[in-house]
Amino acid sequence: MADWASFWAMGGYASYVWSAYGIAAAVITLNVVLPVWYHRGLKRRIRRGAFIDD
Repeated sequence: MADWASFWAMGGYASYVWSAYGIAAAVITLNVVLPVWYHRGLKRRIRRGAFIDD
């Protein structure tokens, strides 16, 4: 790479490359956050005594 500008432009494919990185980061983040969120809600329901799925 001659300079940083050419690195960030990635030969004209930057929009495809960086959007793929962004989508992958979003999916990985959701794969971590959603189960934690669900688990917290489940623990809250168990503490309240709401065992039956309404």
